Amino acid sequence: LILEYFIHIPSGILYWVNMVSAILDNATLAAAEIGPALSEIQIKSILMGLLIAGGMLIPGNIPNIISAGKLGINSKEWARLGVPMGLISMAIYFVIIFVLKI
Repeated sequence: LILEYFIHIPSGILYWVNMVSAILDNATLAAAEIGPALSEIQIKSILMGLLIAGGMLIPGNIPNIISAGKLGINSKEWARLGVPMGLISMAIYFVIIFVLKI
């Protein structure tokens, strides 16, 4: 059912919408979103959005949770660095994928 909707969403939008992976488990999102009906650029957009945004906040990735716990980093400290770096990375990769088409 989800795939019926995702195949109609432009790749650029899929890329930015997946910033939600900063707060949700990106493995679950990838499993729910990716299917054989999607184009290569749609899959690339989803995966890159999930990969980059997953590092922006602690809950976005299991390694983030483990690292923050072991290093004693709280959510506010992580976000202070993770969100700006994530947004800059998202913008750079958007240009690479959609403008330069690499």
